[in-house]
Amino acid sequence: MPWRFDLPASLVVFLVAVPLCVGVAVASGVPAELGLVTGIVGGLVVGSLPGSSLQVSGPAAGLTVLVYEAVQEYGVGALGLLVLATGLLQLVMGALHLGRWFRAMSASVVHGMLAGIGLTLLFGQLYALADRKAPSTGPEKIAGLPALLRDALTGAAAPSAVALGAGTLLVLVFWTYLPAGVARAVPAPLAAVGLAAAVTAAADLPVARVRVAGLLGVVQMPDRDALGALASTAGLGTVVAFTLIASAETLFSAAAVDRMHHGPRTDYDRELTAQGVGNALCGLLGALPMTAVIVRSAANVQAGARTKASRVLHGFWLLLFTALLPGVLGLVPLTALAAVLVHAGAKLVPVRRIAGLCREHRGEAVVLAVTAVAIITTNLFEGVLTGIGLAVVKSAWQTSHLQIGVEELPAGEGGASVRGGPEDRGGQEGQGDQGGARPLRVRLSGNATFLRLPRLLDALERLPGDRPVELDWSGLRHLDHACTVALSTWAAQHRARSSAPLAVEPPLPTVV
Repeated sequence: MPWRFDLPASLVVFLVAVPLCVGVAVASGVPAELGLVTGIVGGLVVGSLPGSSLQVSGPAAGLTVLVYEAVQEYGVGALGLLVLATGLLQLVMGALHLGRWFRAMSASVVHGMLAGIGLTLLFGQLYALADRKAPSTGPEKIAGLPALLRDALTGAAAPSAVALGAGTLLVLVFWTYLPAGVARAVPAPLAAVGLAAAVTAAADLPVARVRVAGLLGVVQMPDRDALGALASTAGLGTVVAFTLIASAETLFSAAAVDRMHHGPRTDYDRELTAQGVGNALCGLLGALPMTAVIVRSAANVQAGARTKASRVLHGFWLLLFTALLPGVLGLVPLTALAAVLVHAGAKLVPVRRIAGLCREHRGEAVVLAVTAVAIITTNLFEGVLTGIGLAVVKSAWQTSHLQIGVEELPAGEGGASVRGGPEDRGGQEGQGDQGGARPLRVRLSGNATFLRLPRLLDALERLPGDRPVELDWSGLRHLDHACTVALSTWAAQHRARSSAPLAVEPPLPTVV
C-alpha cells in the first residue's frame, strides 16, 4: 500500500523542511514562523492540488535576497500584498498555458542545477553543523572551509555540536548497511535525528536547538497601508521578479524531480496554477513566497514516496509540531538537522553521471559543470539561465556541422566541363578543362550557417583559379541567408577572375 511508503517519507521531508523554512525566513529578515507558515501551505494546500505528484513546496530560497530588500524597502506588512500579487500573476500564467515552455530543459542543465544546489547546501550547512554562522555567498563559504576545519579539529568550534553533528552524519551514511528490514522500517534521517535528540537530552549537551513560538502572532492580513508598495514602479518590478523567479525555480525543479522517479510526469500548467494558489494564500497570511524546493523534493523521492500523500502529510506534521507541540521541536539540536542537510546535499551531486559525461560527452559535462559553478557563485535563477544559454550555444554549434569535400574528377567528367561552351573549355572539344587540367568537384553537406562561414570561405578561396569547378550543395539540409550571400558573392568573383568554367548545382537562391 502507498501509505507504507508515504508515511515515513513524509516524516523525512518534515525533518528536512524544518531547517529550510526557518533558515530562509531568518535570511529574508522576517520571523522564523513566517517560513513555517509557507511550508504548511505548501504541504496542505499545494500538496493536494494536481500538477506534480512528488514535488514539495516551501519558502523560496532563490528569492531570499529579493525578499530581504523588499522587507527593508516596504516593511514586513507589505510583503503579503507583494506575494498575493505574485500568486495572482502565476494563476494568469497557468491559465494561458505558459508552464509547458519550461519543459525545454537540457538534462545536463538539470543535473548541473542539482549539483549546484547540493554543493551550496553542503557548504552552508557545514558551518551550521559546527554551530557557526555561514558566510553569505558561495565563494565565501568555500574560502572559509579550511578555517572551519581547523577550528573543528582544534576544538575551537563548539566541540559538542561538532561531535553530535559528525555522529549524526555517520548514522546517516551507515544506516543503509543495517539489515534491510530495519533500514526500511525506519528512514535514516528519522533515526539519526531521533538518536541525536535523545543524546542531547540525556547528556544535556550545550548545543543550539530549534526554537519556534506560536504561529497566530505572526499571521497578518494585508492592509491598506501596504497598497503603496504596488503604487510604484519598483514595487511592480518586485512582483514581476518574484513571479518569474518563483515560477522558473518551480518548473526547473519539476524537470529535475521527474528524472528521479518513474511515476506520473508533471503537468507544468497545473503545477504553475497550484503554485499561484499557494502564493495567493501565503500573501493573504502575510507569509513568505513559495516555490517547489528541490532539496525536500529530492528527499521525498529518495525516502520512497509513491503519491502526493507524503507531501500533504509533511505539511500536517509542520502544522502539528509548530502550532501545538513547539516544545517537541525544541528537543531537536540544530547540528543534527544540519547533518541531515549535508547528507541530502551530497546525494544531489550526480557523481556517476558526471564521470560518464566526462568519458563520453565532454561538451555536456562542461554545461553541467558551468551550471553548477554559476549557481554556487550567483544564485539558482541566474545559474540555471547561464546553463541554458551555454546549452543553446553548444547545440547551435553542434547542429551547424558542415562537411566540405573536394575531389578531383577525371578529365572530361563533371558538370562544369559539360555545361561550359567551347569558349569556356579553351577550344578543346571534349576535354572539359584548360590545358588538360582536371576539374574539381566541391560537395557541401550538413548545415551551412553563419557559424561555419569562415571555414566555408577558406575552403572555397583555396581552390585554384585555373581549373573547372563544380559546386554541389544538394546535400545541405539547411542554407541560411549569410551563407547564401557568401556563396553567391564567391561564385560571381570566381567567374570574374577565372576563365575556367564554374557550375553550381542546384542553382543558388536569389539573394535579396
